[in-house]
Amino acid sequence: MSRSLPLTVPLGAAALIAAIVLQIIPMEAIWSPSYGLAAGLLLFSFAMASVWRQGAIAAFLLLITVHLAAVPLIAHIGHGEGEMGPSYWALLVSGWLAAWSSVTRLTTAAKSLPPSARQAINLLIPLIFGIWLILIWEAITRGAGVPQVLLPAPSAIWAKLTGSLPTLWADFVQTFMKAVIAGYVLGCGIGFGTAILIDRSPFLKRGLLPVGNMVSALPIIGIAPIMVMWFGFDWQSKAAVVVIMTFFPMLVNTLEGLSASSAMQRDLMRTYAASYGQTLLKLRLVEALPFIFNALKINSTLALIGAIVSEFFGTPIVGMGFRISTEVGRMNVDMVWAEIAVAALAGSAFYGALVLIERTLTFWHPSNR
Repeated sequence: MSRSLPLTVPLGAAALIAAIVLQIIPMEAIWSPSYGLAAGLLLFSFAMASVWRQGAIAAFLLLITVHLAAVPLIAHIGHGEGEMGPSYWALLVSGWLAAWSSVTRLTTAAKSLPPSARQAINLLIPLIFGIWLILIWEAITRGAGVPQVLLPAPSAIWAKLTGSLPTLWADFVQTFMKAVIAGYVLGCGIGFGTAILIDRSPFLKRGLLPVGNMVSALPIIGIAPIMVMWFGFDWQSKAAVVVIMTFFPMLVNTLEGLSASSAMQRDLMRTYAASYGQTLLKLRLVEALPFIFNALKINSTLALIGAIVSEFFGTPIVGMGFRISTEVGRMNVDMVWAEIAVAALAGSAFYGALVLIERTLTFWHPSNR
């Protein structure tokens, strides 16, 4: 740690001074080759030199300096859209390289820190990556003058999202709260119950497993219109599609999990005169929990995809899939991306909740130790 400090401090101070200078000099000079390329080369050399040193203090100093140096890039990102010169792109690339270097050093430094600090860094690293991903997206679309129809900037998507909250909330309730949740619970529940029945009866295993495999192979664009004709245009038909998509992953993973217990463990239960139900509840289902949660996590994404796609084939004038299909036709791509952002946040939150529940219930499993 002490060795990395002498090299990091002057380099960090130089990059910080460059960031301040870039803020106060005139706009014409900021993007001139002399100033812009100098700042880019400074950050690039700073990032490369930091790779050769280790230490938590140096890593955090580099992290702070990188984001301070990104201030001029953010502040002038909207000036002269589509007309940015080489210095602009040099600063963007060098900033990304420096951020990459800081994340690498943080990962290395976290190994020698206490568990609480290590967990905080493990949460910080994805946040840094996400921030720079959005920054690069904004810089490329605005700096290169990418037409909004092809790819809108994150700032435009955010403006559309904040200005259309009532519409987005209504679509979220229709698609996620009704179709996804109902279809997810039914599909996973039916798949789990079917797996228990198949495990009890070899005859059902030979008969129902091929049927479940066939159902999982049905294309969603083929079954969605049929479900609309059977259950109507409202959320019930979308929930039916979700049931079909989530049934087979739960069935297969539960069956695999029920066979995860070893023969010695099952023999031990028999020596205790345990019944089938006792063995199932106290041994086999416990061993199957990692497999069951694996199916639940897979189905959390499949359910959202199935509900959104099925809305393309008939729905009331509300819903994420309906909004995406209609706004694409109107060339309102920013609204489409706002719906995608809501779906991504909802799916990520759903998946994250399942991961937390899994870690609570399967704390004994080697993967969670």
